[in-house]
Amino acid sequence: MPLVKKSDYEAPMLLRNRHLMTIYPTLFRRVKPAAYERKRITTVDGDFLDLDCCSRGSDRVVLILHGLEGDAGRKYVLGMVQIFHAAGFDTVSMNFRGCSGEPNRQLRFYHSGETGDLDVVVHHLAALGKYSAIHLVGFSLGGNVTLKYLGERGDQLHPMVKSAVAVSVPCDLVTSSTELAKPHNSIYMNRFIRSLGRKLALKQQQYPGAIDMSGYEEIKNFQQFDDRYTAPLHGFPNALEYWTRCSSLGFLHRINVPTLLINAKDDPFLSKECYPYDIAATHPYLYLETPEKGGHVGFVGFRDYYYWTEKRALEFTQSCR
Repeated sequence: MPLVKKSDYEAPMLLRNRHLMTIYPTLFRRVKPAAYERKRITTVDGDFLDLDCCSRGSDRVVLILHGLEGDAGRKYVLGMVQIFHAAGFDTVSMNFRGCSGEPNRQLRFYHSGETGDLDVVVHHLAALGKYSAIHLVGFSLGGNVTLKYLGERGDQLHPMVKSAVAVSVPCDLVTSSTELAKPHNSIYMNRFIRSLGRKLALKQQQYPGAIDMSGYEEIKNFQQFDDRYTAPLHGFPNALEYWTRCSSLGFLHRINVPTLLINAKDDPFLSKECYPYDIAATHPYLYLETPEKGGHVGFVGFRDYYYWTEKRALEFTQSCR
């Protein structure tokens, strides 16, 4: 049965607190840099996507999607790149629009439900003519994009996409946004709002008059941010409509390739709705694993260079040939 009854992840004794588990990798994990080769591809609307590639001549490639305000250089991405590269896979780490160190060209950028750019990259990799299989790995926002993409495409998914792993995914954006707005998550929320504000300031320079930054310092949560910026910039009437239409939870039932969703039960970002036990219990392809501990994109391990999620993702992907 796809519902994994008991996970084998064991958190270190010193990191049983969900916030410590979440923050520790960002501050203290040491990861070797990846031997990336950057390739830029053009989108149908005249924008660009920067792909950071590690090739070893494999006919299998793992496409990795980062989280909100991340990029291909984040430690959790690098760890995943290295374990798959060592196991014989090529990897491509996709930077969402505006996340590669250079502002994208269009007024729009990226959001939790934007799957068109992922589809562009999948078809780009398929058209190269050197791969027989594409496997997806997504973290947090990138995990929601991954799951929504698989469900949206359903039977029309490119046949080269063979599997997916999604880690720490806010499957229900409505309730997870409420969770993130709680006081215990203020350290994360403040960081996200500041980072997004810097990108909006650059957009304001690119498109004078299109973005109003007045009073930005009063924005304290995603409800305010998405109502004012994300929703109108991407064609939604308001934040609630954006969250409702872009939550991957409503698309899970249409996934038809083996897919592993890993959400720790102590993840500070996730609401109870982000643990789709009922769906996974009867789903032929969705494997749901919910370790007791792990935080948000944490899953720290002190005994090995690779973290548990990296070893688990490799194990699952290798089983999906």
